[in-house]
Amino acid sequence: MKIKLTSILVDDQEKALKFYTEVLGFVKKTEIPAGEFKWLTVVSPEGPEDIELVLEPNQFPPAKTYQKALYDAGIPMTAFATDDIQKEYSRLKEKGVHFRGEPASIGGVIAVIFEDTCGNLIQIYQEN
Repeated sequence: MKIKLTSILVDDQEKALKFYTEVLGFVKKTEIPAGEFKWLTVVSPEGPEDIELVLEPNQFPPAKTYQKALYDAGIPMTAFATDDIQKEYSRLKEKGVHFRGEPASIGGVIAVIFEDTCGNLIQIYQEN
C-alpha cells in the first residue's frame, strides 16, 4: 500500500490553484470538469509525479466545520517538507505569504505555519 493521492479542502478552486502553483510552486497535473466543480490536482516538481494533492472544493457543511475548527485552533491541515526551511520561508515571505511566526525547532524538525488563502493553515518543515 502507498500514498498516491491526498486532499486539501479549499473554499475556491481557482484561487487555490493560483496559490498552490504561482506562490508555492506546485504544478497542475489534472483538471477534469465534475459538475459544478472539477477534479483538480497539483504535484510537486521536487517529488514523485505520481503523488498528487487534490484541491477539494469545500462545500460539505461538516467539512467546513472541520476546516474552520482546525484553523481556529491553529492546527495545520497538512505539512510539506523542504530541504532548506530558511530559504523557503524567505521565498514565500517575498511572495506575500502570511506566516504565523518564524521557523522554530520542534523536536526533530524546524517548522513554521502559514495561511494558504483558502481557509487552511499549512506547515512547512525541515528535518534536523
